Amino acid sequence: QVQLVESGGGLVQAGGSLRLSCAASGRRTFDNYGMGWFRQAPGKEREFVAAVSWSGDSTYYRDSVKGRFDISRDNAKKMVYLQMNTLKPEDTAVYYCASRKAPFTAVTGTAKGLYDGWGQGTQVTVSS
Repeated sequence: QVQLVESGGGLVQAGGSLRLSCAASGRRTFDNYGMGWFRQAPGKEREFVAAVSWSGDSTYYRDSVKGRFDISRDNAKKMVYLQMNTLKPEDTAVYYCASRKAPFTAVTGTAKGLYDGWGQGTQVTVSS
């Protein structure tokens, strides 16, 4: 299995930037599995934000973050990153890292049920 720990959240003004990190550990072969970032705002469902393929060659984003967020991974370090630029108040949420349950899958999978290994999350708050 895989254990994931997120970090890098904080309070930032609208228009600012943050870089989230996700550290993976455990027996799963990290570089065989796609990774994703999700977020959950108070009173709302957890939603897909971005995904990266096992190789890092392909990425996929929800429409509202395209052009502002950038997901990447470093397989040697077992790390996944989410660079968030031009942040908006509506980006405020707890951000979670997760691993695809199956190896070598399409990067376009966005359903929560396709992922596991959820971390504890990191809070991102964007003030207006």
